[in-house]
Amino acid sequence: MTVDVDQPSATCDLELSVIIPARNEEISLPGCLASLVRQSEPGFELGRQWELIVVNDDSDDATASIVRALAALHAGVTLMEAPPLDLSESTPFTGKNNACWAGAKVARGQWLLFTDADTIHEPDDLSRSLREAERHHVALLSYSPRQVVTGFWQRVVMPLVFSELASVYRMAEVNDPGSSLAAANGQFLLIDRDAYFAVGGHRAVASDVLEDVALARTVKQSQRPIRFRYAPDALSTHMYRTTAAMIEGWTKNLAVLFPRPIYLAAWRVLDFALYFCLPLLAFGIPWLVNWQRWALMLLWGRTLWRFYARVARSNFPAVDVTLSILGIPLFVFLLVRSTLHHRMRRTVVWKGRSYRTS
Repeated sequence: MTVDVDQPSATCDLELSVIIPARNEEISLPGCLASLVRQSEPGFELGRQWELIVVNDDSDDATASIVRALAALHAGVTLMEAPPLDLSESTPFTGKNNACWAGAKVARGQWLLFTDADTIHEPDDLSRSLREAERHHVALLSYSPRQVVTGFWQRVVMPLVFSELASVYRMAEVNDPGSSLAAANGQFLLIDRDAYFAVGGHRAVASDVLEDVALARTVKQSQRPIRFRYAPDALSTHMYRTTAAMIEGWTKNLAVLFPRPIYLAAWRVLDFALYFCLPLLAFGIPWLVNWQRWALMLLWGRTLWRFYARVARSNFPAVDVTLSILGIPLFVFLLVRSTLHHRMRRTVVWKGRSYRTS
């Protein structure tokens, strides 16, 4: 079925609505959809207890036809078109926020799950996530997926990014109702319908390029509890297919994710310099006495321990963590580039669209 509806649905007769914003996702979407339609189990059947809504965000590839073919085979699968974007508004929607808001307005579930087209869902993760949200009495539950990476630069840079995220957004603090810290991952964001519309949903964060964290912050500020955790048991994601896409994506996000990106870049430059320079100094300066060489090597050992203890928080494989020191130059470049785009150019680009930043 294909729909294009402007008014919120007055019907709420399902347990869950899964909403996927999709813009030119013909490569990733088939695997994601296949993993979702397999979620049906006794008492939790697609079309009876839950529905799947894919919002086509002005794609010019086979995205819509892929969903249309699936909808012909499975009741409960809906394709809809995202409303046209008006970037001239004072607080314009980003493409993703526009698509998510459009999907939410037609959704019939008591719970809304926003998930990305590049995710692969493990069996029964939908029903298990509902039980987890209800067991912990939260209005919002978000998972950080297992990250699938390809190519050298993804393998060495992604652990650096996610280790810093783990340091800034400590999950115990995020999950503490007494803390103001909030975070979520838009690749899996489950929210109670009533809470979603009460806080304004994606319309309330319409122009935010980091809509998942912004929405989580809005929910938590409304005194509603949230829960966020690393969940390799639930899903995985292949965020970027190319190095160019990774550069564009982190340029969009890093300066917003981290409170002091240039300060962070300076620390990583220091790590890189100490990692490679201290052994050269210890064994390359002939007039050093033994205790001075040992002091330099002890400092090198402390640098290694401090760096790798931090990167190990990324939950990436040991080989990727070990190699991540080589990703520091690109990581620093991304931090600086993101800062320039957000704070000087006031513009970021994502999936062929240019957005003004505040």
